[in-house]
Amino acid sequence: MHVISTIEQLEALYGLPGEASLVKELDRIIPEYAAFIEASPFVGLATAGPEGLDCSPRGDLAGFVRVHDDRTLMMPDRRGNNRADSLKNIIRDPRVGLLFLVPGSGTTLRVNGRARISIDPELCASFAVEGKPARSVTVVAVDSVYFQCARAIHRSELWNPARHVDPKSLPTPGRILAVTSRQSIDGETYDREWPERAKKSMW
Repeated sequence: MHVISTIEQLEALYGLPGEASLVKELDRIIPEYAAFIEASPFVGLATAGPEGLDCSPRGDLAGFVRVHDDRTLMMPDRRGNNRADSLKNIIRDPRVGLLFLVPGSGTTLRVNGRARISIDPELCASFAVEGKPARSVTVVAVDSVYFQCARAIHRSELWNPARHVDPKSLPTPGRILAVTSRQSIDGETYDREWPERAKKSMW
């Protein structure tokens, strides 16, 4: 196996980044970057902890991540499966990475920073949807922010409806749970009840 093991080997293969790749990175959120955050309904949240790494999806109404100021972001945490992997990691290691997606746009936005978890009642209430406050709010102190070029989105044709996969061609969550639980969970019942269960627990 041919393995790259030094930065020098990597740079010899890929070369050095151009000016545009470097000047786009800032330590604060400028209005142009805020526009992407405010339009995004989906964020990938990367964290690290003693057990390893985690990357968790975060989705909500567009603009759910609030630009508090040019160096601070606030993200509500909603109801979920209560594993709280990302939050457990943040408590022990505050470093986070966020990747914002905007449907229809090839450009993504990356933010790296340090997070803390707030349960301030007024702050959680300010993120209420349908009268239900956020369970907690992840407050991110921004270290760096920059846009990612559109090649990955274009190559994947992510937003092309002709490329969308029929969900019926994939294993359902119920089927996966039936396998991983060795049939102790009734997969068909899980799938059948999920839409109503999700409707009642969305916020």
